[in-house]
Amino acid sequence: MVSRRKIIAGIALGGVGVAGYLGYKMLVPPPAIIGFEQSEKELAAARELLKAYPAVDVHSHPGRTFVEDAEGLSWKLKLYSMRGSFEERVVADMIAGNLAACSFSAVADFPVLDLGESGLSATREFEKDEAWKYHLAQVKNLKKLVETGLVSLVMKPADIAKAHNSGKPGAFFSAEGGDFFDGKIARVEKLFEQGFRMLTPMHYRVNEIGDIITAKPEHNGLTEFGGKVIAELNRVGIMIDISHASEKTAFDMIAKSSKPVCATHTHVNGLGFDHPRFISSKLAKATFDSGGYIGAWPAGLGLGTMGDYIDRIEELIKFAGYDQVAIGSDMDANYKPVYDNFRSLPILVGELLKRGHKDVDIAKLIGGNFIRVFEATLA
Repeated sequence: MVSRRKIIAGIALGGVGVAGYLGYKMLVPPPAIIGFEQSEKELAAARELLKAYPAVDVHSHPGRTFVEDAEGLSWKLKLYSMRGSFEERVVADMIAGNLAACSFSAVADFPVLDLGESGLSATREFEKDEAWKYHLAQVKNLKKLVETGLVSLVMKPADIAKAHNSGKPGAFFSAEGGDFFDGKIARVEKLFEQGFRMLTPMHYRVNEIGDIITAKPEHNGLTEFGGKVIAELNRVGIMIDISHASEKTAFDMIAKSSKPVCATHTHVNGLGFDHPRFISSKLAKATFDSGGYIGAWPAGLGLGTMGDYIDRIEELIKFAGYDQVAIGSDMDANYKPVYDNFRSLPILVGELLKRGHKDVDIAKLIGGNFIRVFEATLA
């Protein structure tokens, strides 16, 4: 039987300070609680489904490649980076969990972020060419994972099927934040040439593209340059992720885009639990109308167990239907995740089966909807 796992006792932020909390959480992260029981037969059925249909995680940072070669960090993020990267272990987890492919996401604004009482925010400006230099370092480190044979590079939808059949996980490169453009629209095409297939235009820093959901607006939505970026992303075939964008900016991106637009890791306010990082039902519906999806996000915001996360997935299904939901784990860079290891994917799928969801519908959730949008973006 797969039974409930006990959470390791945490250290309270108020009791020992940010340094002790971060050091503990990043160096000895507690395992997530499953919150339900599952038989070996149910788990075996889930593994058979994962063999039949490719599973794709639409937003993740496997092994935290982005911490490598990051300079100019605040002391708190230096502490966060002390653990280094651990891609080999996470790829082994992907194989054990039958995950065909996932996002390997760079983090454009990591060097200028800091952790405050309200979460992450940008606390300084980039120095001249710093953002592009850091982006190139991340490109080099991501490509090294492919060159050493750890993962296979996903450049087109057919590569996901190849990865699924080969047993070597596929990696599609994505970038969280477009801070490295520096007014140079030609860098959009360069991003595609570097192998990137998804962009989240903003992260935790208001940039030249538009405003973010967690800070006071400066542009009143998408900028003129941001509009050019969206059009160019459409032209070259890079998927657009509106996660982290302010509502006005997100609506502007949807209006400007001729291709589907997605929100890879969030939830909808009004569906049981509200949070500033979630989006409105109106914005969610506009995302679906574009042909996109929402990636169900297992952050510890109103969630305590994987069972709670599956409840949240079902909330999205009830709200939007099976064609508009995906899995966006934010693996290895999430806040108190309740789905924290790719080895747990069969457990998640097994519970969906147990709750009565059909194979073909689960197939859409775990990969089919992403592949559909990927195809439409490259068309």
